[in-house]
Amino acid sequence: MISETIDIDDYLKSPARPTIDVRSPGEFAAGHIPSAVNIPLFSDSERAEVGIAYKNRGRNHAIGLGLRLVGAKADDLLQSLSQFDEGENVFIHCWRGGMRSEAFNWLACRTGLVATRIVGGYKAFRRAAHESFAQPRKLVILSGYTGVGKTALLQDLIAEGEQVIDLESLACHRGSAFGGIGQPSQPTVEQFENDLFQRWRLLDPRRPVWFEDESQSIGRVNLPLPLWKQMRAAPGIFAEADRESRIQLLVREYGELPVKALGDAIGRVKKRLGGLRYQQAMAALDENEIAQFADIALRYYDDAYNTAAEKRPRGNMVKFRLAKAGVAEPLADLRKLGHQLVSPDKQGHN
Repeated sequence: MISETIDIDDYLKSPARPTIDVRSPGEFAAGHIPSAVNIPLFSDSERAEVGIAYKNRGRNHAIGLGLRLVGAKADDLLQSLSQFDEGENVFIHCWRGGMRSEAFNWLACRTGLVATRIVGGYKAFRRAAHESFAQPRKLVILSGYTGVGKTALLQDLIAEGEQVIDLESLACHRGSAFGGIGQPSQPTVEQFENDLFQRWRLLDPRRPVWFEDESQSIGRVNLPLPLWKQMRAAPGIFAEADRESRIQLLVREYGELPVKALGDAIGRVKKRLGGLRYQQAMAALDENEIAQFADIALRYYDDAYNTAAEKRPRGNMVKFRLAKAGVAEPLADLRKLGHQLVSPDKQGHN
């Protein structure tokens, strides 16, 4: 079969087909192209061994060592390739599109696959991701106090066909001291960027893109700086809801979580919460008064939001009153306001 190559721009525009990442398991775990399959040419220790050989004894010696290592596991590699059908089109890459992907491409073609090597490899994908976040989009930032139901509103907007990127879902974290409770392990920063890029690059630049207002850090991951700057400058909608419905929403979202986890979370903000409030919050937990606990937490988070808002500049912010936390009635009014905020006429008068 014929071995072909493709540059990263054409790869990103291509119809979906299997992508094989031949880097070591450690490289893949640190970050990879979403949906890629890892069939490592070398283990982590073998990769290190080849690298040391290259540094100490030169390129030819490293190539010879690599060929011996691959030869010893040829049967395993062929077995890994058997998951694909003969004649199937696949993409193959390593770190820079060098010897590892070239060698694997040769092997894949001999098994009857139509293998296309990505020029520049994973490094080119990462470069494309970083560059993309500086591309301007019509961002609308949905803001509001804790418990106002921003995530629920975003889900409703998705159901109505709006372009939405749920950063907290990608980060596996809700963005507060309580944000990691009941969530899967967070991705690496690199993988978070890769997953975000997969959503970002498919956006229609002519239409609004809705984001929830976030700090630059969401748990242990960080938003790419160019995107963060766009979000800071973008117009926003500050959703408002009565305090009681906010408390009820928090009780629904957090009330079934382990009491110890809630106590540990409030303990992480004990210093800023204050000793008295902390004691009151823990007493409420002990008595299973989750609504009272949520009320105390809201006092802290509302103050924290106001303090942060005073310190960081942002684009035009318009208030929008909700029927109750998480509910915009009619939702069409919220959508209309978002579209107006990013319309050329509106931007021209800001």
